[in-house]
Amino acid sequence: MQPRLLRSFSFRLALTYMALFGTSVLLLLWFIYWSTAAYMSRQADATIAAEITGLEERYDMDGLAGLINVINERLSRKPTGSSIYLLTTAINTPIAGNLNRWPAIRADKDGWLSFQLENAGLGKNKIHLARARSFTLSGDFHLLVGRDIYELEETQQRIIRTLILGFVITLVLGGIGGFVLNRRVAKRLESINTTSREIIDGDLSRRIPRQHSGDEFDTLAGNLNVMLDRIEELMDDVRRVSDNIAHDLRTPLARLRNRLELLRAEQEKANQDPTLAEQSISEADGLLKTFNALLRIAHIETRQRTEAFCEIDMGALLHDVVELYEPLAEEKDQSLSLQADTNVHRQGDRDLLFQAMANLLDNAIKYTPAQGQIRISLDSNGITVADSGPGIPESERLQVLQRFYRLEKSRTTPGSGLGLSLVAAVAGIHGMTLRLEDNQPGLRVHCAFPPPHSQTIGES
Repeated sequence: MQPRLLRSFSFRLALTYMALFGTSVLLLLWFIYWSTAAYMSRQADATIAAEITGLEERYDMDGLAGLINVINERLSRKPTGSSIYLLTTAINTPIAGNLNRWPAIRADKDGWLSFQLENAGLGKNKIHLARARSFTLSGDFHLLVGRDIYELEETQQRIIRTLILGFVITLVLGGIGGFVLNRRVAKRLESINTTSREIIDGDLSRRIPRQHSGDEFDTLAGNLNVMLDRIEELMDDVRRVSDNIAHDLRTPLARLRNRLELLRAEQEKANQDPTLAEQSISEADGLLKTFNALLRIAHIETRQRTEAFCEIDMGALLHDVVELYEPLAEEKDQSLSLQADTNVHRQGDRDLLFQAMANLLDNAIKYTPAQGQIRISLDSNGITVADSGPGIPESERLQVLQRFYRLEKSRTTPGSGLGLSLVAAVAGIHGMTLRLEDNQPGLRVHCAFPPPHSQTIGES
Protein backbone atom coordinates (compact mmCIF):
# COMPACT_ATOMS: atom_id res chain seq x y z
CA MET A 1 0.00 0.00 0.00
CA GLN A 2 2.84 2.39 0.82
CA PRO A 3 4.60 2.18 -2.61
CA ARG A 4 1.21 2.74 -4.24
CA LEU A 5 0.70 5.84 -2.07
CA LEU A 6 4.15 7.16 -3.03
CA ARG A 7 3.33 6.67 -6.72
CA SER A 8 0.05 8.52 -6.34
CA PHE A 9 0.00 11.83 -8.23
CA SER A 10 -2.37 13.43 -5.71
CA PHE A 11 -0.07 12.41 -2.81
CA ARG A 12 2.99 13.81 -4.59
CA LEU A 13 1.03 16.98 -5.40
CA ALA A 14 0.08 17.40 -1.74
CA LEU A 15 3.69 16.72 -0.72
CA THR A 16 4.95 19.35 -3.17
CA TYR A 17 2.33 21.78 -1.88
CA MET A 18 3.49 21.19 1.70
CA ALA A 19 7.16 21.59 0.73
CA LEU A 20 6.56 24.88 -1.09
CA PHE A 21 4.27 26.15 1.65
CA GLY A 22 6.74 25.18 4.39
CA THR A 23 9.70 26.70 2.53
CA SER A 24 7.91 29.99 1.96
CA VAL A 25 6.85 30.18 5.61
CA LEU A 26 10.38 29.28 6.75
CA LEU A 27 11.79 32.15 4.65
CA LEU A 28 9.18 34.51 6.04
CA LEU A 29 9.97 33.51 9.63
CA TRP A 30 13.71 33.89 9.01
CA PHE A 31 13.10 37.41 7.70
CA ILE A 32 11.03 38.22 10.78
CA TYR A 33 13.80 36.96 13.05
CA TRP A 34 16.47 38.83 11.12
CA SER A 35 14.49 42.06 11.18
CA THR A 36 13.76 41.85 14.95
CA ALA A 37 16.66 40.11 16.70
CA ALA A 38 19.33 41.65 14.50
CA TYR A 39 17.70 45.04 14.91
CA MET A 40 17.77 44.66 18.70
CA SER A 41 21.47 43.75 18.58
CA ARG A 42 22.25 46.73 16.42
CA GLN A 43 20.30 48.98 18.78
CA ALA A 44 22.31 47.66 21.75
CA ASP A 45 25.59 48.35 19.93
CA ALA A 46 24.39 51.82 18.99
CA THR A 47 23.52 52.56 22.64
CA ILE A 48 26.99 51.47 23.80
CA ALA A 49 28.64 53.60 21.10
CA ALA A 50 26.56 56.61 22.17
CA GLU A 51 27.56 56.13 25.82
CA ILE A 52 31.23 55.91 24.88
CA THR A 53 30.99 59.13 22.92
CA GLY A 54 29.31 60.89 25.85
CA LEU A 55 31.85 59.65 28.42
CA GLU A 56 34.75 60.55 26.17
CA GLU A 57 33.40 64.09 25.83
CA ARG A 58 32.92 64.34 29.61
CA TYR A 59 36.51 63.22 30.17
CA ASP A 60 37.76 65.85 27.75
CA MET A 61 35.73 68.51 29.59
CA ASP A 62 36.10 67.57 33.31
CA GLY A 63 39.07 65.24 33.35
CA LEU A 64 39.37 61.97 35.26
CA ALA A 65 37.41 63.13 38.32
CA GLY A 66 34.47 64.24 36.20
CA LEU A 67 34.45 60.88 34.36
CA ILE A 68 34.48 58.97 37.67
CA ASN A 69 31.59 61.06 38.98
CA VAL A 70 29.51 60.39 35.85
CA ILE A 71 30.15 56.64 36.07
CA ASN A 72 29.27 56.49 39.76
CA GLU A 73 26.18 58.63 39.22
CA ARG A 74 24.90 56.37 36.46
CA LEU A 75 25.51 53.25 38.52
CA SER A 76 23.82 54.76 41.58
CA ARG A 77 20.67 55.50 39.62
CA LYS A 78 20.35 51.83 38.48
CA PRO A 79 22.59 49.60 40.59
CA THR A 80 21.18 46.44 39.05
CA GLY A 81 20.79 47.77 35.57
CA SER A 82 22.20 46.31 32.41
CA SER A 83 24.94 48.95 31.92
CA ILE A 84 28.55 47.90 32.45
CA TYR A 85 31.42 50.34 33.21
CA LEU A 86 35.07 49.81 34.13
CA LEU A 87 37.74 52.50 34.31
CA THR A 88 41.29 51.26 34.91
CA THR A 89 44.84 52.48 34.96
CA ALA A 90 47.42 51.55 32.38
CA ILE A 91 48.08 48.29 34.24
CA ASN A 92 44.31 47.50 34.45
CA THR A 93 43.92 48.46 38.11
CA PRO A 94 40.18 49.25 38.63
CA ILE A 95 39.37 52.89 39.41
CA ALA A 96 35.58 53.02 38.96
CA GLY A 97 32.77 50.88 37.60
CA ASN A 98 30.78 47.79 38.42
CA LEU A 99 33.35 45.21 37.24
CA ASN A 100 36.10 44.06 39.64
CA ARG A 101 38.57 43.17 36.91
CA TRP A 102 39.25 43.59 33.23
CA PRO A 103 37.79 40.71 31.12
CA ALA A 104 40.41 38.10 30.24
CA ILE A 105 39.51 38.14 26.55
CA ARG A 106 40.94 39.87 23.53
CA ALA A 107 38.88 42.44 21.68
CA ASP A 108 38.04 41.96 18.02
CA LYS A 109 39.34 44.29 15.30
CA ASP A 110 36.56 46.79 16.03
CA GLY A 111 37.30 46.79 19.77
CA TRP A 112 34.25 44.74 20.83
CA LEU A 113 34.43 42.15 23.60
CA SER A 114 31.93 39.40 24.39
CA PHE A 115 32.37 37.79 27.79
CA GLN A 116 30.52 36.25 30.75
CA LEU A 117 29.45 38.06 33.89
CA GLU A 118 29.70 36.22 37.18
CA ASN A 119 27.58 38.27 39.62
CA ALA A 120 30.01 41.19 39.17
CA GLY A 121 28.19 43.14 41.84
CA LEU A 122 25.00 43.18 39.79
CA GLY A 123 22.98 41.02 42.15
CA LYS A 124 22.36 38.36 39.55
CA ASN A 125 22.65 34.67 40.27
CA LYS A 126 22.95 33.40 36.72
CA ILE A 127 25.93 33.71 34.43
CA HIS A 128 25.01 36.38 31.93
CA LEU A 129 26.57 37.32 28.63
CA ALA A 130 27.89 40.85 28.18
CA ARG A 131 28.93 42.81 25.14
CA ALA A 132 31.25 45.79 25.58
CA ARG A 133 33.69 48.04 23.79
CA SER A 134 36.96 49.40 25.09
CA PHE A 135 39.02 52.42 24.23
CA THR A 136 42.02 54.25 25.68
CA LEU A 137 41.75 57.75 27.12
CA SER A 138 44.48 60.30 27.15
CA GLY A 139 46.69 59.74 30.16
CA ASP A 140 46.79 56.00 29.36
CA PHE A 141 43.53 55.23 31.17
CA HIS A 142 41.36 52.39 29.83
CA LEU A 143 37.58 52.59 29.73
CA LEU A 144 35.24 49.61 29.11
CA VAL A 145 31.58 50.38 28.37
CA GLY A 146 29.05 47.66 27.69
CA ARG A 147 25.71 46.11 28.46
CA ASP A 148 24.41 42.93 29.99
CA ILE A 149 22.69 41.29 27.00
CA TYR A 150 20.95 38.59 29.05
CA GLU A 151 17.52 40.09 28.42
CA LEU A 152 18.39 40.57 24.75
CA GLU A 153 19.43 36.92 24.51
CA GLU A 154 16.27 35.84 26.31
CA THR A 155 14.16 37.92 23.96
CA GLN A 156 15.90 36.47 20.92
CA GLN A 157 15.47 32.92 22.25
CA ARG A 158 11.81 33.64 22.89
CA ILE A 159 11.45 34.89 19.34
CA ILE A 160 13.17 31.75 18.04
CA ARG A 161 10.89 29.47 20.10
CA THR A 162 7.86 31.40 18.93
CA LEU A 163 8.95 31.14 15.29
CA ILE A 164 9.63 27.40 15.64
CA LEU A 165 6.21 26.88 17.18
CA GLY A 166 4.70 28.98 14.41
CA PHE A 167 6.54 26.92 11.82
CA VAL A 168 5.28 23.66 13.36
CA ILE A 169 1.73 24.99 13.43
CA THR A 170 2.15 26.10 9.83
CA LEU A 171 3.36 22.62 8.84
CA VAL A 172 0.38 21.05 10.60
CA LEU A 173 -2.02 23.42 8.87
CA GLY A 174 -0.18 22.81 5.59
CA GLY A 175 -0.48 19.07 6.16
CA ILE A 176 -4.20 19.40 6.76
CA GLY A 177 -4.50 21.53 3.64
CA GLY A 178 -2.44 19.03 1.66
CA PHE A 179 -4.57 16.16 2.97
CA VAL A 180 -7.77 17.95 1.94
CA LEU A 181 -6.25 18.74 -1.45
CA ASN A 182 -5.12 15.13 -1.82
CA ARG A 183 -8.60 13.85 -0.97
CA ARG A 184 -10.30 16.17 -3.43
CA VAL A 185 -7.91 15.40 -6.28
CA ALA A 186 -7.98 11.66 -5.49
CA LYS A 187 -11.78 11.69 -5.42
CA ARG A 188 -12.00 13.35 -8.82
CA LEU A 189 -9.37 11.03 -10.30
CA GLU A 190 -11.05 7.96 -8.82
CA SER A 191 -14.35 8.93 -10.46
CA ILE A 192 -12.52 9.05 -13.79
CA ASN A 193 -10.78 5.71 -13.09
CA THR A 194 -14.04 4.05 -12.00
CA THR A 195 -15.82 5.17 -15.16
CA SER A 196 -12.85 4.07 -17.27
CA ARG A 197 -12.90 0.59 -15.72
CA GLU A 198 -16.62 0.28 -16.39
CA ILE A 199 -16.06 1.30 -20.02
CA ILE A 200 -13.19 -1.21 -20.31
CA ASP A 201 -15.53 -3.88 -18.91
CA GLY A 202 -17.87 -3.23 -21.84
CA ASP A 203 -20.35 -0.58 -20.69
CA LEU A 204 -19.69 2.00 -23.40
CA SER A 205 -22.64 4.11 -22.25
CA ARG A 206 -20.87 5.22 -19.06
CA ARG A 207 -19.64 8.80 -18.87
CA ILE A 208 -17.40 10.66 -16.45
CA PRO A 209 -19.49 12.64 -13.91
CA ARG A 210 -19.10 16.41 -13.90
CA GLN A 211 -19.50 18.81 -10.98
CA HIS A 212 -20.15 21.86 -13.20
CA SER A 213 -17.56 23.84 -11.25
CA GLY A 214 -15.85 25.09 -14.39
CA ASP A 215 -12.42 23.93 -13.21
CA GLU A 216 -9.81 21.95 -15.14
CA PHE A 217 -11.23 18.60 -14.04
CA ASP A 218 -14.65 19.55 -15.37
CA THR A 219 -13.08 20.62 -18.67
CA LEU A 220 -11.15 17.32 -18.84
CA ALA A 221 -14.30 15.32 -18.03
CA GLY A 222 -16.24 17.20 -20.71
CA ASN A 223 -13.57 16.57 -23.37
CA LEU A 224 -13.30 12.90 -22.43
CA ASN A 225 -17.08 12.48 -22.56
CA VAL A 226 -17.19 14.05 -26.03
CA MET A 227 -14.41 11.70 -27.12
CA LEU A 228 -16.26 8.70 -25.64
CA ASP A 229 -19.44 9.73 -27.44
CA ARG A 230 -17.54 9.83 -30.70
CA ILE A 231 -15.83 6.49 -30.05
CA GLU A 232 -19.13 4.84 -29.16
CA GLU A 233 -20.71 6.26 -32.28
CA LEU A 234 -17.88 4.98 -34.48
CA MET A 235 -17.91 1.54 -32.84
CA ASP A 236 -21.66 1.32 -33.29
CA ASP A 237 -21.25 2.23 -36.94
CA VAL A 238 -18.53 -0.39 -37.46
CA ARG A 239 -20.49 -3.02 -35.56
CA ARG A 240 -23.66 -2.15 -37.45
CA VAL A 241 -21.91 -2.43 -40.80
CA SER A 242 -20.28 -5.73 -39.81
CA ASP A 243 -23.56 -7.16 -38.55
CA ASN A 244 -25.42 -6.02 -41.65
CA ILE A 245 -22.79 -7.54 -43.91
CA ALA A 246 -22.84 -10.80 -41.97
CA HIS A 247 -26.66 -10.94 -41.98
CA ASP A 248 -26.98 -9.92 -45.63
CA LEU A 249 -24.41 -12.48 -46.82
CA ARG A 250 -25.52 -15.29 -44.54
CA THR A 251 -28.99 -15.46 -46.14
CA PRO A 252 -27.83 -15.84 -49.78
CA LEU A 253 -25.13 -18.26 -48.64
CA ALA A 254 -27.76 -20.38 -46.95
CA ARG A 255 -29.85 -20.32 -50.12
CA LEU A 256 -26.80 -21.21 -52.20
CA ARG A 257 -26.08 -24.13 -49.93
CA ASN A 258 -29.65 -25.41 -50.19
CA ARG A 259 -29.48 -25.23 -53.98
CA LEU A 260 -26.17 -27.11 -53.93
CA GLU A 261 -27.85 -29.78 -51.81
CA LEU A 262 -30.58 -30.10 -54.43
CA LEU A 263 -27.93 -30.22 -57.19
CA ARG A 264 -26.09 -33.00 -55.40
CA ALA A 265 -29.30 -34.94 -54.91
CA GLU A 266 -30.13 -34.64 -58.62
CA GLN A 267 -26.60 -35.72 -59.55
CA GLU A 268 -26.92 -38.78 -57.36
CA LYS A 269 -30.24 -39.65 -59.02
CA ALA A 270 -28.66 -39.25 -62.44
CA ASN A 271 -25.65 -41.34 -61.32
CA GLN A 272 -23.34 -38.35 -61.82
CA ASP A 273 -20.24 -37.56 -59.73
CA PRO A 274 -21.39 -35.32 -56.81
CA THR A 275 -17.82 -34.40 -55.75
CA LEU A 276 -17.96 -30.86 -57.14
CA ALA A 277 -21.27 -30.18 -55.44
CA GLU A 278 -19.97 -31.58 -52.16
CA GLN A 279 -16.89 -29.36 -52.34
CA SER A 280 -19.10 -26.34 -53.00
CA ILE A 281 -21.30 -27.28 -50.05
CA SER A 282 -18.20 -27.57 -47.86
CA GLU A 283 -17.03 -24.09 -48.94
CA ALA A 284 -20.48 -22.69 -48.23
CA ASP A 285 -20.44 -24.33 -44.78
CA GLY A 286 -17.06 -22.70 -44.08
CA LEU A 287 -18.38 -19.28 -45.07
CA LEU A 288 -21.51 -19.72 -42.98
CA LYS A 289 -19.38 -20.83 -40.03
CA THR A 290 -17.21 -17.71 -40.40
CA PHE A 291 -20.18 -15.33 -40.51
CA ASN A 292 -21.82 -17.10 -37.58
CA ALA A 293 -18.60 -16.74 -35.60
CA LEU A 294 -18.44 -13.00 -36.43
CA LEU A 295 -22.03 -12.50 -35.31
CA ARG A 296 -21.34 -14.53 -32.18
CA ILE A 297 -18.31 -12.39 -31.23
CA ALA A 298 -20.24 -9.17 -31.91
CA HIS A 299 -23.09 -10.43 -29.75
CA ILE A 300 -20.70 -11.36 -26.92
CA GLU A 301 -18.98 -7.98 -27.00
CA THR A 302 -22.22 -5.98 -26.89
CA ARG A 303 -24.19 -8.01 -24.36
CA GLN A 304 -24.52 -7.14 -20.66
CA ARG A 305 -22.05 -8.89 -18.38
CA THR A 306 -24.71 -10.37 -16.10
CA GLU A 307 -26.92 -11.66 -18.88
CA ALA A 308 -27.56 -15.40 -18.41
CA PHE A 309 -24.95 -15.61 -15.64
CA CYS A 310 -25.33 -18.33 -13.04
CA GLU A 311 -23.17 -20.45 -10.77
CA ILE A 312 -21.18 -22.98 -12.79
CA ASP A 313 -19.34 -26.10 -11.69
CA MET A 314 -16.16 -25.52 -13.72
CA GLY A 315 -14.94 -29.07 -13.20
CA ALA A 316 -18.12 -30.55 -14.66
CA LEU A 317 -18.02 -28.11 -17.60
CA LEU A 318 -14.43 -29.08 -18.50
CA HIS A 319 -15.30 -32.78 -18.12
CA ASP A 320 -18.08 -32.33 -20.70
CA VAL A 321 -15.72 -30.52 -23.11
CA VAL A 322 -13.04 -33.24 -22.79
CA GLU A 323 -15.64 -35.95 -23.26
CA LEU A 324 -16.79 -34.27 -26.48
CA TYR A 325 -13.29 -34.01 -27.97
CA GLU A 326 -11.82 -37.24 -26.64
CA PRO A 327 -12.74 -39.30 -29.73
CA LEU A 328 -11.09 -36.72 -32.01
CA ALA A 329 -7.89 -36.86 -29.94
CA GLU A 330 -7.91 -40.67 -30.05
CA GLU A 331 -8.18 -40.54 -33.86
CA LYS A 332 -4.90 -38.58 -33.95
CA ASP A 333 -3.33 -40.88 -31.36
CA GLN A 334 -3.01 -37.99 -28.90
CA SER A 335 -2.97 -38.17 -25.10
CA LEU A 336 -5.77 -35.97 -23.66
CA SER A 337 -6.04 -35.64 -19.88
CA LEU A 338 -7.93 -33.50 -17.39
CA GLN A 339 -6.76 -32.61 -13.89
CA ALA A 340 -9.40 -30.55 -12.06
CA ASP A 341 -9.83 -29.51 -8.45
CA THR A 342 -13.24 -30.32 -7.07
CA ASN A 343 -15.74 -27.71 -5.94
CA VAL A 344 -14.47 -24.86 -8.09
CA HIS A 345 -17.52 -22.74 -8.84
CA ARG A 346 -17.70 -19.45 -10.76
CA GLN A 347 -20.34 -17.06 -11.98
CA GLY A 348 -20.68 -17.03 -15.75
CA ASP A 349 -22.53 -17.99 -18.92
CA ARG A 350 -22.15 -21.76 -19.29
CA ASP A 351 -22.73 -21.84 -23.05
CA LEU A 352 -20.12 -19.17 -23.71
CA LEU A 353 -17.53 -20.75 -21.41
CA PHE A 354 -18.18 -24.16 -23.01
CA GLN A 355 -17.67 -22.65 -26.48
CA ALA A 356 -14.42 -20.92 -25.40
CA MET A 357 -12.95 -24.08 -23.84
CA ALA A 358 -14.05 -26.08 -26.89
CA ASN A 359 -12.22 -23.64 -29.16
CA LEU A 360 -9.02 -23.94 -27.11
CA LEU A 361 -9.19 -27.73 -27.10
CA ASP A 362 -10.03 -27.82 -30.82
CA ASN A 363 -6.96 -25.70 -31.61
CA ALA A 364 -4.76 -27.86 -29.38
CA ILE A 365 -5.90 -31.08 -31.13
CA LYS A 366 -5.61 -29.47 -34.58
CA TYR A 367 -1.99 -28.33 -34.16
CA THR A 368 -0.59 -31.04 -31.89
CA PRO A 369 1.09 -33.85 -33.88
CA ALA A 370 0.27 -37.52 -33.51
CA GLN A 371 1.27 -39.06 -30.18
CA GLY A 372 1.41 -35.55 -28.73
CA GLN A 373 0.11 -34.61 -25.31
CA ILE A 374 -2.72 -32.24 -24.36
CA ARG A 375 -3.30 -31.40 -20.71
CA ILE A 376 -6.17 -29.41 -19.20
CA SER A 377 -5.92 -28.35 -15.56
CA LEU A 378 -8.28 -26.47 -13.26
CA ASP A 379 -7.61 -24.91 -9.88
CA SER A 380 -8.82 -21.95 -7.86
CA ASN A 381 -6.66 -19.59 -9.93
CA GLY A 382 -7.90 -20.51 -13.40
CA ILE A 383 -7.92 -22.92 -16.33
CA THR A 384 -4.83 -24.01 -18.28
CA VAL A 385 -4.79 -25.79 -21.65
CA ALA A 386 -1.29 -26.99 -22.60
CA ASP A 387 -0.19 -28.93 -25.67
CA SER A 388 3.04 -30.21 -27.21
CA GLY A 389 2.48 -28.66 -30.64
CA PRO A 390 4.56 -26.05 -32.48
CA GLY A 391 3.40 -23.23 -30.18
CA ILE A 392 3.09 -19.54 -31.07
CA PRO A 393 6.06 -17.14 -31.34
CA GLU A 394 6.13 -14.61 -28.52
CA SER A 395 5.98 -11.71 -30.99
CA GLU A 396 2.61 -12.92 -32.32
CA ARG A 397 0.83 -13.98 -29.12
CA LEU A 398 -1.17 -10.78 -28.91
CA GLN A 399 -1.91 -10.64 -32.63
CA VAL A 400 -3.48 -14.11 -32.74
CA LEU A 401 -6.26 -12.77 -30.48
CA GLN A 402 -7.31 -10.41 -33.27
CA ARG A 403 -10.01 -11.40 -35.72
CA PHE A 404 -8.91 -13.23 -38.89
CA TYR A 405 -5.24 -13.25 -37.83
CA ARG A 406 -3.55 -16.54 -38.70
CA LEU A 407 0.03 -17.71 -38.21
CA GLU A 408 -0.09 -19.54 -41.51
CA LYS A 409 0.11 -16.73 -44.05
CA SER A 410 -0.78 -19.03 -46.95
CA ARG A 411 -4.08 -19.92 -45.17
CA THR A 412 -4.10 -23.46 -46.55
CA THR A 413 -5.08 -24.99 -43.21
CA PRO A 414 -8.83 -25.06 -42.54
CA GLY A 415 -10.03 -22.33 -40.21
CA SER A 416 -11.11 -18.70 -40.15
CA GLY A 417 -8.78 -17.16 -37.54
CA LEU A 418 -11.70 -16.39 -35.23
CA GLY A 419 -11.31 -19.14 -32.62
CA LEU A 420 -8.99 -17.31 -30.22
CA SER A 421 -10.85 -14.03 -30.87
CA LEU A 422 -13.99 -15.64 -29.52
CA VAL A 423 -12.05 -17.02 -26.52
CA ALA A 424 -10.72 -13.51 -25.79
CA ALA A 425 -14.22 -12.04 -26.03
CA VAL A 426 -15.66 -14.64 -23.63
CA ALA A 427 -12.77 -14.17 -21.21
CA GLY A 428 -13.31 -10.41 -21.31
CA ILE A 429 -16.97 -10.42 -20.28
CA HIS A 430 -16.15 -12.88 -17.47
CA GLY A 431 -13.33 -10.69 -16.14
CA MET A 432 -10.77 -13.39 -16.89
CA THR A 433 -7.17 -12.67 -17.94
CA LEU A 434 -6.01 -14.60 -21.02
CA ARG A 435 -2.28 -15.39 -21.22
CA LEU A 436 -0.46 -17.30 -23.97
CA GLU A 437 2.82 -18.81 -22.75
CA ASP A 438 5.55 -21.14 -23.94
CA ASN A 439 5.01 -24.76 -22.88
CA GLN A 440 8.47 -25.93 -24.03
CA PRO A 441 7.45 -27.37 -26.40
CA GLY A 442 4.01 -26.25 -27.40
CA LEU A 443 1.57 -23.62 -26.22
CA ARG A 444 0.09 -23.07 -22.78
CA VAL A 445 -3.08 -20.97 -22.61
CA HIS A 446 -3.96 -19.81 -19.10
CA CYS A 447 -7.35 -18.27 -18.33
CA ALA A 448 -6.93 -16.64 -14.92
CA PHE A 449 -10.07 -16.15 -12.85
CA PRO A 450 -10.81 -12.63 -11.58
CA PRO A 451 -10.17 -11.89 -7.88
CA PRO A 452 -12.76 -13.43 -5.56
CA HIS A 453 -14.20 -10.03 -4.53
CA SER A 454 -15.23 -9.36 -8.13
CA GLN A 455 -17.29 -12.58 -8.25
CA THR A 456 -20.76 -12.70 -6.81
CA ILE A 457 -20.32 -16.35 -5.98
CA GLY A 458 -16.79 -17.65 -5.54
CA GLU A 459 -15.49 -21.06 -4.70
CA SER A 460 -17.62 -23.09 -2.39
